[in-house]
Amino acid sequence: MSISPISSVVMRRVHTVHAVRPFLSGTALAVFLLLLAVWGIGREVWVAHVFANLEAMPTLASSVHFVVSAFMSTRFVVQVLSVLALGAFVWIVRDTARNLVPAHSFA
Repeated sequence: MSISPISSVVMRRVHTVHAVRPFLSGTALAVFLLLLAVWGIGREVWVAHVFANLEAMPTLASSVHFVVSAFMSTRFVVQVLSVLALGAFVWIVRDTARNLVPAHSFA
């Protein structure tokens, strides 16, 4: 029995869709956005100095004040990238938590 040309084209498209689907999910988009935002922040800010200054803070309240002050005194592009990175990170954590919790089954 021979395989028709239409069948081979359809099966090729099905295989392509199954191969590409994991890369088009919301989580994959969030990971890409997180990596892109962190890369952009790294190009604009000397991150090692920020962490060094953050370690010098003696209390949690002073650390929070430092983070808010540092965020407010950066350029707009860094603020946007920071918000995007935070949003993507929250999306990844939420999606991971949803995948770890078993689905309810009604029997």
